[in-house]
Amino acid sequence: MQFTVETEREIDGRWIAEVTELPGAMKYGKTREEAIARAEALALRAIAERIETAEQPVEPIHIFFAAA
Repeated sequence: MQFTVETEREIDGRWIAEVTELPGAMKYGKTREEAIARAEALALRAIAERIETAEQPVEPIHIFFAAA
């Protein structure tokens, strides 16, 4: 699995990071790095939940995050 993390700076100075392949997987941070880390953690939790509920096939998983 490969995920893309897109970032944008908001008017109020906060950063938002979104994992584009997972709808709704976005997080804010005070810095770009913090927002990316939070979004990556959220993506991992979402994938883990999908595996637990059998929505995601159980097979070896390789996850890569690429910042856009």
